[in-house]
Amino acid sequence: MADNIKAVIFDMDGVLQDSETISDITWEMAAKEWGFELNYDILQACRGSNRHDIAMKLKEFYGEDFDSVSFLNRTSEFFYQIEAEKGIPLMHYAKEILEYLKPKYKLALASSTRGVSVRRQMKAGGLIDFFESLTTGDMVEHSKPEPEIYLKAAESIGIKPEACVAVEDSPNGVKSAYAAGMRVIMVPDKIQPDENLKKLCWKICPSLEDVKSVL
Repeated sequence: MADNIKAVIFDMDGVLQDSETISDITWEMAAKEWGFELNYDILQACRGSNRHDIAMKLKEFYGEDFDSVSFLNRTSEFFYQIEAEKGIPLMHYAKEILEYLKPKYKLALASSTRGVSVRRQMKAGGLIDFFESLTTGDMVEHSKPEPEIYLKAAESIGIKPEACVAVEDSPNGVKSAYAAGMRVIMVPDKIQPDENLKKLCWKICPSLEDVKSVL
């Protein structure tokens, strides 16, 4: 057990579940239906943010006249369709790392996804019972990269942020946990860390399996 660590707080999308891949597909489907080409830069910029902040970022990128709410509603419809037909695959070693950590630390979740979706997906994946608390995007005013969601997650399990480790895959998530005063393990998914982001990380692990050697 690493010194002075009492809790591990996980992001969900791209860390425990391969939902980022499905999200990318649904954004491409919605963009095609709406008749425009999706810019990959905006997709990357939105990773780790909650729905409200994503809607604002879309308007900043595509213009104030862009109906970001309707667009996101359509991506959600596509997502639910794929989820119902195929389910959302777990990331490699997701259940195993939780089984390994559960006897040693308090475990919590800090996901920018809405609570109803988090609970549904965590139950379907058989992961929900590992966590003492779920802090979700609709429970905070300011999403990642702001620290609010991680501060709230730490408070929910009664552990000070400096005694928590966050496991994240996105730059927004890493920045959020770091700003909250936590040590951050980055397990990159869609985005590899640049030199500036590496400075915010306590450890960088190629996969969840490698987290075991750290904690």
